[in-house]
Amino acid sequence: MRGPHNIWRLIRTGATFIRTGAMHQALEAMDAPPRLRAVAYAISAPFAWLGYKGDPDLPPVTRAITALGPAYIKFGQVLSTRPDVVGSELADQLRVLQDKLPPFETSVAKRMVEEELGAPADQLFMEFSEPVAAASIAQVHSARRADTGERVAVKVLRPGIERAFRRDLDAFHFAAAMIERISPASRRLRPSEVIKHFESVVLGELDLRLEAASASQFGANTEGDAGFVVPQPVWNLSAKRVMVLDWAEGLPMGDPDGLRGAGHDVSGIGERVLQLFLSHALRDGFFHADMHHGNLKVAGNGDILAYDFGIMGQIDEYTRRVYAEILMGFIQRDYKRVAEVHFEAGYVPADRDVDEFALALRAVGEPIFGMDATHISMARLLAYLFEVTERFGMQTQTQLILLQRTMVVVEGVARSLNPSINMWEVAKPVVEKYIRESLGPRAIANDLRKTVQVLGRFGPELPDLVKAAIRKQTEPTPPPVTVTRWRYAALISAGTALLLLGVVLGELL
Repeated sequence: MRGPHNIWRLIRTGATFIRTGAMHQALEAMDAPPRLRAVAYAISAPFAWLGYKGDPDLPPVTRAITALGPAYIKFGQVLSTRPDVVGSELADQLRVLQDKLPPFETSVAKRMVEEELGAPADQLFMEFSEPVAAASIAQVHSARRADTGERVAVKVLRPGIERAFRRDLDAFHFAAAMIERISPASRRLRPSEVIKHFESVVLGELDLRLEAASASQFGANTEGDAGFVVPQPVWNLSAKRVMVLDWAEGLPMGDPDGLRGAGHDVSGIGERVLQLFLSHALRDGFFHADMHHGNLKVAGNGDILAYDFGIMGQIDEYTRRVYAEILMGFIQRDYKRVAEVHFEAGYVPADRDVDEFALALRAVGEPIFGMDATHISMARLLAYLFEVTERFGMQTQTQLILLQRTMVVVEGVARSLNPSINMWEVAKPVVEKYIRESLGPRAIANDLRKTVQVLGRFGPELPDLVKAAIRKQTEPTPPPVTVTRWRYAALISAGTALLLLGVVLGELL
């Protein structure tokens, strides 16, 4: 229920932001209207002593969010993908938000396995370890299957996490509605839409069957990618609150020295991470949207292992083509073409001047191309690009924002492994290949083939559809019925009904 009972939770939230010193920074980052700032302080400041202290070693906003618990941690992680809402600086801070929480008892995890899979954990697994990782929503155990002896990862939701998240989601929705009511100017931040977006992400993560499906789809898409492995779900051992995956054994991607010590080509791994991400986004339109160090490992043979598929990004085929043309236009420094693509896609209103827009894009691209290889950043380019397009009236493209934020993360991983990486040189072959396959003669032939297939399916119905369309065009349009005519019709119908009722009663009497 999104009612006043949520006020107490919101007061506690505001008090925590005041006590940790995060309130001012959060309101500044979102450029909150003055009235909203005044109300936030008026409601929260008197209760600052009720707020959680948090970890003083963390930055203020991450300190407050971490102290408030799992739902707030996950909300912060999702907001890190929305710099259009919280600003680039705060988004970067939230991107490194840690969600490591104390694990719950292994006995509780085993009980949940039995409840979900219908058999005792000791019967399904010959080994079942203590937690090897614990996050805001679930924790992971290493286990060995009783039927095959294979080592697997068992992911189990935190007990009661669904109810806790729904309670906090309720408070978030209530807060968004109150903010929009108190300060109409805040509606430009789209608080209700942001909460709905967060809700869709979280509810998906609270059903591990959906994460298993994402792992399965991602694995099928990338099966032919050399040196890239996606652990696959064990479907007969997976349910809503429990998921079993193949075990991913390797060194953490965030340990370059350890990787070098094991004899791996660290620079090559950095380049492959970036190329794989671009290939998944452009070729498949389905990419890992949380591809940070903690979700990547390197196997003993050099394969890159990815896991944790709770947040995945999807881009439709048309948007992928637009994105590829924009990237290629910048790589070739053809700013007029980049501008034309924005207009053709409808991203920029048609009443704006294409040459003026191209000039603004040149101001974005040229400074970046003037940098040496260690400073060239595709993520920075996309950030500048969104700033320019916003000035020219481009509406927010949520799917591209998620792509841009993931690009920032992947770029960070690549640079940590190879600080001198030239992003353009690494990205160019992937983008060129996609354009050849998706925008060249082969792509035109494929589009025509798909069109013929659709027409073939509807072929038997086409004559009837054409006849119906012709009749509709040739038939005279009936005169519109006015409100007065409707009233007359209603009076006549009512009178007729009363008359018939009178006749029937007369016969009966």
